[in-house]
Amino acid sequence: MTTVFCIGIAVQDHIYRIERLPLGAGKSRASDFAVVGGGLAANAAVAIARLGAQVLFATRLGDDQIGTSILDELISEGLDVTPSVRIKGKRSPISAVLIDETGERGLVNFADRDLPDCLEALPVSLPANVDAVLGDSRWPEGSIRMLGAARAAGKPAILDVDRAEGPLDRLVAASTHTAYAAKAAREHAGTQDLAEAILILQRRFSDTRILATDGADGSYFVEAGRVHHQPALAVDVVDTNGAGDVWHGAFALRLAENAPLIDAIRFATVAAALKCTRFGGRRGTPARADVEARLKDWT
Repeated sequence: MTTVFCIGIAVQDHIYRIERLPLGAGKSRASDFAVVGGGLAANAAVAIARLGAQVLFATRLGDDQIGTSILDELISEGLDVTPSVRIKGKRSPISAVLIDETGERGLVNFADRDLPDCLEALPVSLPANVDAVLGDSRWPEGSIRMLGAARAAGKPAILDVDRAEGPLDRLVAASTHTAYAAKAAREHAGTQDLAEAILILQRRFSDTRILATDGADGSYFVEAGRVHHQPALAVDVVDTNGAGDVWHGAFALRLAENAPLIDAIRFATVAAALKCTRFGGRRGTPARADVEARLKDWT
């Protein structure tokens, strides 16, 4: 079975469904509510597991009850969390997520910014059974180590960038594929033109494939020196929370399975769209059969 090593943040999400996102002070009444795990790397890891692969998952958590709940849920999804670390006296990440009637979200997150690198918890080289690594920027030194280990082993090393912060140049350089959120690509490249931003970044990191996801506008990638666009799959949107993370997980899985780049992008596009059709963050992450059936019908 294909195995992917995922490293980065895991969060507990408190998700509220409301009519509209608040514009200022006041109260809002929720029509639905869910407590579910979240976080870039964790959501991607769960997507990979639901899509049929084995997952080794590494994250840093506090020694609190929230951290225990986060890991228990990941274990229930079939993830091997052995590489994860519990840090005494620290608090685990938690988010309040507001989902409006259009499926758009507002989010407030707390994550302790003063965490040790904990590199001793990670392997020095890529385990022999691992086919790809997916990392985010929330555990930067850990992601740099594991992405670099994958590159050294000739395996896909995929980086998820949602914010232009931290040692980003080192993270991107360690990867074989970096998929930015559109805003992060613009910020890292220093231009508001997304196509131009991708070309700038591709020239800057010539040994890394540069991509960007832009929600309902689909995704962008460079092929033969030109920017190409993959439209999103049109669905009835209920909840966009975690859709980008599912995209990254599905994309990493298909690269681990040696799929061509465009096939991985299309598979990820369908998986992310199907996630948006259900309320509850990553509870809406689809199974592989659902993705493949929709992909087969999509022209």
